[in-house]
Amino acid sequence: MQSDENIVRYTAAELDEMECRGEFKTDWARIDAMTEEELEASIDSEEEGAPNWRRIWVGIPPEGERRAVYVDLDVVAWFEATGDGWMSRLNDVLVDYVAAQKARAAEREAALAAPR
Repeated sequence: MQSDENIVRYTAAELDEMECRGEFKTDWARIDAMTEEELEASIDSEEEGAPNWRRIWVGIPPEGERRAVYVDLDVVAWFEATGDGWMSRLNDVLVDYVAAQKARAAEREAALAAPR
């Protein structure tokens, strides 16, 4: 895990000013000088979490539409207790549920269409 000695804090206004001046916050020379092993060791998997490979795509993401849905408070509380990214996990559960329902419907249709 990275030490706190490199962590700095800026206000949004300070960041905007730095961006206007062309200042970059990443030390690319230091990163380029690191070996693959050093780069891997610098990644804090526990803090960052494992990537969700099911949600990764190449190219421009499709346009999405946001909708408000009503969810029981105890369900929301449970997902919130799992930490940052809880909304994505809740969505993943719903996506998996829909996929399972579609698979079940396809199986039923196949069973009905099969010769007896």
